[in-house]
Amino acid sequence: MPNDLISTDPLVSHSFFLELDGNVVSVLSGVSGLDAELEVVTMTQVGPKGQRQTVKTLGGQIKAPDISLTRMAPVDSTQDALWKWFNEIRDKGMSASNRSGERKNGSVVVYDTSNKEVSRYNFYNAWPSKIATDSLSADGNDFVKETITLICEKFERVK
Repeated sequence: MPNDLISTDPLVSHSFFLELDGNVVSVLSGVSGLDAELEVVTMTQVGPKGQRQTVKTLGGQIKAPDISLTRMAPVDSTQDALWKWFNEIRDKGMSASNRSGERKNGSVVVYDTSNKEVSRYNFYNAWPSKIATDSLSADGNDFVKETITLICEKFERVK
C-alpha cells in the first residue's frame, strides 16, 4: 500500500438525538429524509445551426426535505415535548401572527461510539405534521415506536 494514500474512516452513527431550539428533546432510533436537494430548471433551446439542445441549470430554490424521525414512544405523552408541540399546533392551528412560536429550529445530532459529536444536520422553521404509532400486538414484548414527520423550510448539514 503506497504511503501517499489518505485513509479516513466513514461516518458511523452510534447514537443520535433530536435538539429543538438548542435543547435535547428525544433520543432517536432512526432518521430518514436528511436530503439536500437543489432545484433544477430544464429548458430547450435551438442552437445556431437549428439543432435542439437541452440545458439544465440551477433553479431559484434549495428544496427543504420532510424529515422522518423514529423513536421509542414515551410512556406519558402529556409530558413529552414533541407531543406537546404537535397538540398545540393541532388544537390552535398556525397563525401568521404566532408563526415563530409554532415553528422551531433544531438539529439531528449524530455521535460515535466514544460519544463524540461527529455530524449535525440543522433544520429551520419546522413543525410536526404527523405522529404515527407502530401497530400494537399482545403477542410480543416489542417496544412501541413512533415516527414523527417534521416539515421544514431550510435544511443543511453543518458538520
